[in-house]
Amino acid sequence: MPTRLIPAFLFFCYVNGITPGPANIASLSAAVNYGREAALRQWRGIWTGFAIDSLVAVLVSYFLGNVIGPYVKYLSWIGAAYLCWMAWHTLKSAGIGSGESSERSEGAGEQSDKGDAADEATAAKNCNFMTGLLVNLTNVKVIIFCMTALGSFVLPYTQSFMSLLAVGIFLPFTGPICNLVWIFAGTKLRQLFNQHRKALNIAMAAALVLCAVSLVLQ
Repeated sequence: MPTRLIPAFLFFCYVNGITPGPANIASLSAAVNYGREAALRQWRGIWTGFAIDSLVAVLVSYFLGNVIGPYVKYLSWIGAAYLCWMAWHTLKSAGIGSGESSERSEGAGEQSDKGDAADEATAAKNCNFMTGLLVNLTNVKVIIFCMTALGSFVLPYTQSFMSLLAVGIFLPFTGPICNLVWIFAGTKLRQLFNQHRKALNIAMAAALVLCAVSLVLQ
């Protein structure tokens, strides 16, 4: 990659990493609903999934070039299905459709402790390494981002596998690092958001569904 393209490349990585997407919305939801520790546990899976996508993109770019490009769109349906599944669980975490009333918030301290324990159990189930890993393994935005970065900033100037690999190793430190901004923002705003949990979860579930729709319509 020519030195003059490095600023454009870094800006491209930042814009793609910081803008809303499945991983960012999932991280925000985890931080708001379950706290920073659970969100970071999920983030480790998100980073690993991004790294796998990036290294696969390196191999595909080196061995197959643009041959496999037209088939990437079929992964969109898998990613869209998983996003819809996440949206459903986001709604369930707010008690939507479960018949729960506002009486939970009026309970005694003992009920609050039970609620906290239930939240921790839900966090362990819904925010773990595997859920984060699946988010990015089915995230077509990440796949296309990695392929575009390699195809636009590396392949036009060199066919060297080491050059592709160097950029491929760098990419997981772009999107996932930007993803941390969403996690810490959600953590800081958690107390405020918990006062409007149902409305927020509906909004985040709708955002996940919109991401799913955008994947299959792009």
